[in-house]
Amino acid sequence: MWRVVLEKLDYLCAPWRSEYFGSKEEGCVFCRAAKSPENDDKNGVLFRAKFCFGIMNLYPYSPGAFMVIPYEHSDNIENLKPEIWQEMSKFVRIGVSVLKSQIGANGVNIGMNLGSAAGAGIAQHVHYHLVPRWSGDTNFITTIGCVRVNGVPFSNLYEKIKAGYKRYI
Repeated sequence: MWRVVLEKLDYLCAPWRSEYFGSKEEGCVFCRAAKSPENDDKNGVLFRAKFCFGIMNLYPYSPGAFMVIPYEHSDNIENLKPEIWQEMSKFVRIGVSVLKSQIGANGVNIGMNLGSAAGAGIAQHVHYHLVPRWSGDTNFITTIGCVRVNGVPFSNLYEKIKAGYKRYI
């Protein structure tokens, strides 16, 4: 029988994440982004379609992670109209192609965490996550050091992914 024991977890200083843990604005962050197209570059909005939009994850699990979000504020996919769901699915599918062609992802994790019990950080507004993956992206540092490394500047990824969506909008 194998037994793995993690004696301790090391912490890296990541001061850019402090705003995530600091004071929160009232209301839904996704609705604020949806209603302020003049701030699209600041907010990391990648595209705007009729029923949904794409936005970079400002606190990604993997470089280039982003979300596809309906404009309609709902905490439950069962209440979304079929045309909203279909458009979201269309842009998730396009997103997979964009991540592969624009930033060289070898694979993509797609997921939704529906409700806080399922791990949703923003449970009040449903959204898809698209997380690019590369062969070997979980290497020894994750296993031995309990650390993840993001070695790509956010702004470069944002521009590449945004450019990839332009031909579809």
